Order: sequence, then structure tokens, then C-alpha cells
Amino acid sequence: MKANCWMGPKNLEVREVPDPKILNQRDAIVKITSTAICGSDLHLYNGFIPAMEPGDILGHEFMGEVVEAGSEVKNLKVGDRVVVPFPIACGSCWNCQQGMYSLCENSNPNAWMAEKLMGYSPAGIFGYTHLLGGYAGGQAEFARVPFADFGPIRIEDGFTDEQVLFLSDVFPTGYMAADLCDIQPGDTIAVWGCGPIGLFAIRSAYMLGAERVIAIDRFPYRLEMAREKCCAEPLNYEEVNVLEALKEMTGGRGPDACIDAVGMEAHKPGLLGMYDRGKQAIKLETDRPHALREAILACRNGGTVSVIGVYSGFIDKFPMGAVMNRSLTIKSGQAHVHRYLRPLMNRIAGGEIDPEFIVTHTMSLDEAPEAYEMFMNKEDDCVKVVLKPH
Repeated sequence: MKANCWMGPKNLEVREVPDPKILNQRDAIVKITSTAICGSDLHLYNGFIPAMEPGDILGHEFMGEVVEAGSEVKNLKVGDRVVVPFPIACGSCWNCQQGMYSLCENSNPNAWMAEKLMGYSPAGIFGYTHLLGGYAGGQAEFARVPFADFGPIRIEDGFTDEQVLFLSDVFPTGYMAADLCDIQPGDTIAVWGCGPIGLFAIRSAYMLGAERVIAIDRFPYRLEMAREKCCAEPLNYEEVNVLEALKEMTGGRGPDACIDAVGMEAHKPGLLGMYDRGKQAIKLETDRPHALREAILACRNGGTVSVIGVYSGFIDKFPMGAVMNRSLTIKSGQAHVHRYLRPLMNRIAGGEIDPEFIVTHTMSLDEAPEAYEMFMNKEDDCVKVVLKPH
């Protein structure tokens, strides 16, 4: 089969690789009909997350048709159309029983590697380093899906791939970002980053009762999408002082909750941005946390900072004094996608949201290297790329 393979930083090749096989009777093989490039894939592309090996297959947002299933997969049959959650969860360990599926205790065979960096291991993730299991990803013609009797959601007829594909990651991730904010009627929420997850966080904040959502980015086309498609109030951080603007927009109080949908490669003009880039380049910090710092400083006293952008390791100049002295609550995590699948599917079916609005480009799997380059460089007003393997 063909697959998009990581060969080194900023070096991708679509190669012929062996077809996946059933390795456990809870596995299924899915013929992929649509897969997408996620902003967190760019961290791998740029070489900022360790434990990638040449030839690793990328991609954790995918859906398709079941073509083979192990004997213990009773809930799916050959021919079923499914969306596959990006975290791999067994459904039976303690964390899964608590609904914390991205912390599954049984799905990361390389847990010892993650424990050395993080203390404990999260769940395995498709196409996201050997640190998180070394699983082949979904930017391919076929994928092996472990724990297929628990993870994938079956899609009934009547929905296009683009309407449901983003249940695999960015829609539940954006929704969880808003859910972590404990939104009350009338709240004002600020969202850093107007990529797909930030856009879904904005829409989700309104679904959960926010009165106002303020969107922070620097690309006019992304801010325009946040305004037009998500009803957010846009702020371009290259044109205004974000902290001062947010104070003014909230009567001096600050947003009730702040969402960091940017993560480890945050951009910042000026000296602080140069400082972070320099420290990252010489490996004195792994992540550039400017959006997180700003979200903490902007949040009102007693408010919540929701961190849904991906971080890989260690950061510098973290304003812990502001967190402690101003009674802030920080919540974060890889999305517990399985928890949100059915409720969000119901919102799509009810016409409350059509997730397809984020798609700006549809390309073939063979064009994956060019698609990554375009997505990373924000060319042609690119917000979301869907790849078609067949």
C-alpha cells in the first residue's frame, strides 16, 4: 500500500509499504477513504518531538471502511463505515473506566519511554512517535486499528466523509477545550489560535453557553474565518497589545476562561519570540510557550486556563506566580475523544454544526508532502487539508 512516511525533519515521502495485518483478535483493518493533516502533525514534521524513526507512517485523523476484523470485534462487520479516534483506548482499564481515554493504561507498548519524560505514560496514539506506541498512522491506504471493538464509531448513511471525519480529533479536541472551561451563561472566552482546533473551540464555547468569544491570531484569513464561520471577535496580535485589548474588551476584568489552542510552536514578534526560538534551537527548552504565558496573564482572577495545544516537554519563564496568587485553574489533556463521539455525532445529525466548514483543500495522498508544506507555511489561505488515499 501507499503511505505518507516521515523520513526526517521536513522530509516526507509517499512510499510503498507492507499492508497492515491483524495482530490481535480485537484489531480491525480499515480501508481509508479520508485522512487529514493536523496542526500537531507539524510538530513531527518540524522535528520537535523525539522518538520518530525514518519510515514511520504519519496521521491520526482518519476514517474509512472495515475490510477485516478480528474474532473479538463483535460490534463491527466488514463493510461498516467508521471514524477512528486518534487516542487508542482499551475501554476496560481504570482510566478508561473514568472516561479518561487518552490516558489508557493498556495501549502504549512503549510506556517506559513516556514514563522517563513525563512520569507516567498517556495512551498510544496513531502515527505519533514511538514514545506513544510507534503505531502506524492513517495517512495511508489502510490502517490497523487496535481495540476496534471499543474505539471506532460506526457512521450511518447520509453523511459525507468531511461532515464526520473530524470526530477523529479536531472537533472533540476543540469541544473538550471549551468543556474544560466550565462555561457559565454570559461568560467571555478568549481563544489563542484560529486553526481547526481553535475554530472548533470557538464554536463549542458558544454551544456550551458562552456569550462572547474573542479569537487571537495573526493571519487575516484565519481571523476572518473565526468571525464569519464562528461569530468570534477577532484580535490580530501583530496589530494590538493582546493583554491591553482584552482588558478593554472585558471592562478591565479579563476573560472568564482562556484557551491555548496553539501549543509548543507559538509565534511571538520581538525579543521574547527571539528568546524562545533561540532556547529551543539550542535545546534549552523544548517548547515555545508564548500563547500559554499570555493566556495565563490575560485570564481574570479565579478564572480557568484550558491548554489543548500540544506540548512535548519543558518550557521557560512560566508565570507560576500569576497562577498561584490569582487563584487560576489550569486544565489540559489530550482529548478523551471516545467520551465525546456520540454526543458530537448527535449535534452533527441535529444540524447544530457542520464540521466541513474548516476544509479549505482536498488533495490526493500522493500530494501529502506538498500539502504539509502548504499547511505549515499558511499558503493559499490553507486551514485544513483532507487527503484522499483512493
